[in-house]
Amino acid sequence: MTGIVAKAAGGLAAAGTGLLGLVAVGMQALAPAILTPTAAAVSDIPTAYLALYQAAAGRCPMPWTTLAGVGRIESDHGRDAATSVTGAIGPMQFEPATWQRWGVDGDGDGRKDTRDPADAIPAAADYLCALGVTHNAHDALVAYNCGNTGATCQTASAGYAAAVLATAASYGITEGESPVAEAAVRAALEEIGTPYLWGGEGAGGFDCSGLVQFAYARAGLALPRTAQDQYDATVHLTDPTSLLPGDLVFFGSGPRGVEHVGIALGDGRMVDAPHTGAVVRVEAVDLSPGWFVGATRPVAS
Repeated sequence: MTGIVAKAAGGLAAAGTGLLGLVAVGMQALAPAILTPTAAAVSDIPTAYLALYQAAAGRCPMPWTTLAGVGRIESDHGRDAATSVTGAIGPMQFEPATWQRWGVDGDGDGRKDTRDPADAIPAAADYLCALGVTHNAHDALVAYNCGNTGATCQTASAGYAAAVLATAASYGITEGESPVAEAAVRAALEEIGTPYLWGGEGAGGFDCSGLVQFAYARAGLALPRTAQDQYDATVHLTDPTSLLPGDLVFFGSGPRGVEHVGIALGDGRMVDAPHTGAVVRVEAVDLSPGWFVGATRPVAS
């Protein structure tokens, strides 16, 4: 909506991550997890805004943390809602033409006020829903910020989408998530933007299993080094559609041919180090038969 790169950079700094080359390709989407606000969310988000984000997210539905991430990057939850250099207005930074199409009277007071969070937040939810946020959050956020998902906008708004999603990841925790898993997820997210390095374990880069081992070591749990050994050593789950943050998702030709691993975020996405030439990033969990092998849960003995 704003196209202001500085806001994206500020959001990345607030989320404690580096600039990420985030690519969320059109993989199978899962229903959003029920996310409890983290201590970071409670301390950062005004109570009224938090309630509005949570209520408006049900309009798709989408994770409420995605809306909160937009609100944080666009206006710091209304604390910096000045009209932008491109004419975007209010806490969710709607440009007038976009507001004309998507503005709503969220609080029923008879007005559609882009400066009123009670109107702007549900309007942002409707707009993101129409942009396909439930299927490809990255592209929806690129379009929200830039107007479309073409190559120019992908380049211009990659940092914006990264900042929103990294902030969102810091705001919500799935009920039942263990402190070890939460710490591992946070450790992995802090490495977003780190280059992929075959055999990498942190000095200059990571490969997929190196990132997993590193993140869990930071959380106090030792895991084997390779993806195959990690699959064999952790507790296998029967329902891959109800993953908790910190669960591991494995890919390859089968249970004895594991080739790749990522750390689930609990909302159909994972953080991983995908391949040579890429960086640690957040992307959708691909449950395609013939590639998805299974999911496991690291458990301290």
